[in-house]
Amino acid sequence: MITLSRLRFIFPLVVAALALPVGRGAEPPSGLMVELLREPMRAVITEARPTYGWIVNDARRGAHQTAYQILVATAEEILAKDRGDAWDSGKVVAADSTAVLHGGPALEPRRVYWWKMRTWDATGAASDYSAPQRFQTGDFAVTRAWPAESRWVTPPGDGPLLLEDRPSPRYTDIAPAAVRRNDAGGVFIDFGRVAFATLKLTLTSERDGDPLVVHLGERALPGDTVNRKPGGTVGYQRVELTTCRGTHTYLLEVLRKKKNQPHTQLLPADMTEVCPFRYAEIERAPSPVTAADVRQHALLYPFADESSAFTSASRALDAVYELCKHTLRVAPFMAMYVDGTRERMPYEADAYIAQQSHYALDRDYAAARYTWEFLLYHASWPTEWSQHLALMAWADYEQTGDVRPLARFYPELQAKTLSALEDETGLISTRTGRVTPAFLASIHYTGEDFRDIVDWPAGTEEGAAKERGNGSPFPEGERDGFVFCDYNAVVNAFYYRNLVLMARIAGVIGKPDDAEAYRTHAARVKERYNATFFRPQYGNVYVDGNTTRHASLHANLFALAFGLVPEEAAGDVRRFIQGKGMACGPYPAQFLLEALVDHGAADYAVQLITADSDRGWLNMIRQGATTTAEAWDFKYKGNLGWTHAWGAAPANIVARKLLGVEPLAPAFATISIRPQIGALAQASGRVPTIRGPVDVAWERGSGSYRCVVSIPANTRAEIALPGTDPAAFLESGGPAARADGVRDVRLQGDRVLFTVGAGVYTFVHSTIP
Repeated sequence: MITLSRLRFIFPLVVAALALPVGRGAEPPSGLMVELLREPMRAVITEARPTYGWIVNDARRGAHQTAYQILVATAEEILAKDRGDAWDSGKVVAADSTAVLHGGPALEPRRVYWWKMRTWDATGAASDYSAPQRFQTGDFAVTRAWPAESRWVTPPGDGPLLLEDRPSPRYTDIAPAAVRRNDAGGVFIDFGRVAFATLKLTLTSERDGDPLVVHLGERALPGDTVNRKPGGTVGYQRVELTTCRGTHTYLLEVLRKKKNQPHTQLLPADMTEVCPFRYAEIERAPSPVTAADVRQHALLYPFADESSAFTSASRALDAVYELCKHTLRVAPFMAMYVDGTRERMPYEADAYIAQQSHYALDRDYAAARYTWEFLLYHASWPTEWSQHLALMAWADYEQTGDVRPLARFYPELQAKTLSALEDETGLISTRTGRVTPAFLASIHYTGEDFRDIVDWPAGTEEGAAKERGNGSPFPEGERDGFVFCDYNAVVNAFYYRNLVLMARIAGVIGKPDDAEAYRTHAARVKERYNATFFRPQYGNVYVDGNTTRHASLHANLFALAFGLVPEEAAGDVRRFIQGKGMACGPYPAQFLLEALVDHGAADYAVQLITADSDRGWLNMIRQGATTTAEAWDFKYKGNLGWTHAWGAAPANIVARKLLGVEPLAPAFATISIRPQIGALAQASGRVPTIRGPVDVAWERGSGSYRCVVSIPANTRAEIALPGTDPAAFLESGGPAARADGVRDVRLQGDRVLFTVGAGVYTFVHSTIP
C-alpha cells in the first residue's frame, strides 16, 4: 500500500497540485507571452500585429476557458484603469489561449506598450485581470539581409542593446561552490558547473603594476589546478591582469571570439566577451581571495528551472537528465543553438536535438523559432542537415500552434526536402549529377562540399579529417562501418520523413492539393525505399545502400524511427538494433532512443542512457563535463568540445517517451500521456507546455502500480496506461471509468486509454477479485 506520506516523498510535484483547494475558481491568467516571448521587455518586436498567449489558471477538474478579453495600452496608467487605447478585444467567446493574433489597429513602430487580459470559465465567471506586461516594438520597414533577420538594436527610449524578436541574454553573477588554496600556493575556484562567462574578481593591492595570471577552464587536475591542456577543444584560457593600488573589482578580458566559420555568432564589440569555464585558478594573488571576491560573470539566456524536473529510482538516469538540463541552461548562446565554442555556429541536426530538449525543459519557444528560421537561409554542408528543417518547423507548430511561419516559409521548406535530387529511381542522391549550382542556391548553401554525413566523426578512410583532428582514429568512425553508395538508406529515410511532414504542413496552411500530392509521393518513396534497402533474405534488416550487403545500425535505426519498416518486420529490425549497442555517436542517439521506446524497448533505451561504458553520458560526467559533449570520448574524436547540445537527447527522451508527454493537437490542446517507465520502480517529473506544466508520477508495487497526473486547464488528455481491463483501474479510490472528469475509456492494444479533462488524477491498477 502507498501511504500519503510515501506519496509526498515520491511525488512532490503532484502532491503540490493535490493540495490545491478543489472548489477554487479561476485565478488571474499567468505566463503571458508576446510573439512567444515570456519576457518581451528583453527584446524588440518587429511585428505590427503580434500574437499573444497565456496560461489559464484553474485547478478544478475539467476547467477550460470559454472566453477572453485582451487590453493593449500605450501607457501603464491607462491599462491600470482597465482600458486599452491600442486594442480592446472585448469579450471574445473562444477557447484560444495561444497564438492569438493582435486584432486592433496595427501597432506603431518604436513604441512601448502594455497589455493584460482575463478569462471566463465554463460557469460564465470572469477571472481577475492578469498582471500587466510591458513590450516594445522596433522598426517594421527596415531592409533585412534575410527574412526574419534579428539584429542588435537600441530599444525605444534608449537603453542597452536588445535583440529583435528573441530574448536578449543577460550577464549574471554566479557565486562559487568552493574557494581554496591549491598545492602550488595559488587560489583555486570551482563554480560547480560550466557557463559561458568571464571572471569578476575583487582584489586589494599595495601598489600599481602587480602582475597576475588567471587560468580559466572546463577541466581540473588533481591538486586543484586548472588543466592547461584539457584535450580537444574543451575550454581553457590563460588571462594576464595588471592590478592597481587599492581595492578594485576587475572583469577579465578573455580572448575575443573571431569568425572561423561562415555563420560564427559574434558578440557586439561593446559587450563583454565570454568563454566556457567551470574552474578558475589565480597565481600570485596580492591579497587573500574569499568566496565573496569572485563571481562567474555569465552571459545567460533566460531559463526557468522550475519549469521542469525529473527524479527516478535510477540515480544514473537522474544524473544524465541533470547533465542535459544544464546543457540547455547555457547552450542557447545569444538566443540561438550553436555547436559549443569551437565554431559557435548553428548546425541543423544539432539545433533539432537542442530544440526538442529545450521544449522538454523550459516553456520557451523563441530560441528554437529563430534558429530554424536562420538555418533556412544559412545551410551547412551535410545532406541530412537540410532535411532537419521540416522536422524543426513541424515541432515548432506542434508546440506553439502558430501556423504563420509554416505559411511564410513554405517554399523554403519545400526546397529543404531535397526533392530536386530525386531521379527516376524514386530516391534522392548526391552522386548522380543533380547537385548543381542552381540546386545549392535553392537551399541557400554557399559552400563547395555538399555531401551525405550519416554520423560524425568520420573514420580514418577520410584521412584529411583525421589529420585535422576532426575524425575518428577508428576505420568505421561513428558510422558502424556504413558503406556509402550512390543511393544512401539514411538520406532517403530522411527524405521520406520530410515528405510525410510536408503533407501535414500543406494541410494546416490550407493547401489540400499539395497535402494529397505529398502523401502520394511519400507512399511511393516508401515503396521504392523498401524495394531498394530492405533485405528479408538477410533476416529482415536494412542495408546501407543500393550496392552493398552491409547493414549498419544507422540504416536500421532511421528506418524504424521514421516509420518505414513493415509492421511484421519491426520486431526483427528492433532486435538487430539492440544487438548493435551504442554503435553511433551522440547525434543519432536521439533517433535511436526514440525508435527503441516507440517499439517496446523502453528498458533497453534506459540501459543505453545509463550505460557505464566509454560510449555514454555517464562517461561524459566521469570526465568532468557538466554539459553534454560532442562525442563520447576524446579517443573517438580528437577535437571534441563540451557545451554541445546535440548530446542532450536524454532530456527530451525522458519527457516525451519515458514520462510520455507529447502533443496530440497543436499547442497541447490535447495531450498524450503514455508513460513507458519500463522496469523503473519509480519515476516522476514535470514537463512544460505552452498551456502550463504537466506532472506525471509513477510507482510500481507488487502486482500493481499507481500513476498520478496533473493536467493544465484549457486542455484535455489521453492517458494510456498498461493494462487490458478497464475495470482493474481505480481513480481516487473509485472505479476509474466512472470518475469525475473521465470522458471516455477504451482499449488501445495492451493499454487502457482514458480521455480526461484538466485536473489532477490518481490512477491505481490492481487485481479485482
